[in-house]
Amino acid sequence: MSSPTLSPSGEMIRPGALSRSHPTARTISALVLREMTTRFGRTPGGFLWALLQPLATIIILGMAFSLLARSPALGTSFILFKATGMMPFQTFRSNATMVGGSISYSRSLLLYPGVTWVDALLARFILNTLVMIVVTALILVGVVLVQGVTLIMDWNAVILSMALSAFLGLGVGTLNCFLTERIEIWSRIWQILNAPLMILSGVLMLPESLPTDIQTWLYYNPLIHLTGLMRQGFYATYQPQYVSIPYVLLWSMIPFLLGLILLRRYHRELINR
Repeated sequence: MSSPTLSPSGEMIRPGALSRSHPTARTISALVLREMTTRFGRTPGGFLWALLQPLATIIILGMAFSLLARSPALGTSFILFKATGMMPFQTFRSNATMVGGSISYSRSLLLYPGVTWVDALLARFILNTLVMIVVTALILVGVVLVQGVTLIMDWNAVILSMALSAFLGLGVGTLNCFLTERIEIWSRIWQILNAPLMILSGVLMLPESLPTDIQTWLYYNPLIHLTGLMRQGFYATYQPQYVSIPYVLLWSMIPFLLGLILLRRYHRELINR
């Protein structure tokens, strides 16, 4: 039988105690690596697709709107204007979708006692958020350099917009994770609900350009606060008065906590379905 060992500080350590330190961190790291291999493969092509998909959408929208208007609502670059709206929106949507599929993606691993549903959620959230941060940085920096745009940046607004977008995606994704497993057609319902969000979230235009009655309704959408905050970071003259960080946090926390409560109550049933 193995005898206890001494730590550098002289404390007694039971056999196997060191191997059990920080099990959640190790499990999440392993899940992140597994997700990277599955999602992106062993070549750069997988990540390149994650970059090209939003970039192509931004370029097409920018070119289309340049044919309809002489100048964008802010600045001189149609593509930069669309990119500053698209990337926080895409960060939210991607996180909400990826986190929402955490249990179905890792179902076989969740049968092992060392892996929990919380590990699965956090692994997908961490990886997807890191990917979206890199993609956003590459796209926005690339657009600025290629088009020679001169900017006075508010980095606090940019970072806050991305952080809140990721957290809102985590909150909605956590609730989605329960609903996807509980309601068979929820993934299709979610796709339908997502369809008009790009228009309603201020990606294509500024809400201030719309009639006051429409603006009032749009401001109930937390995503429009995030696109406005991102544009505040890139356009020094744009100071959206409607942006409310507490409102976005409230919209993030409610589905997050509700999803956690439901998953904690029903996760065994959902995993074993």
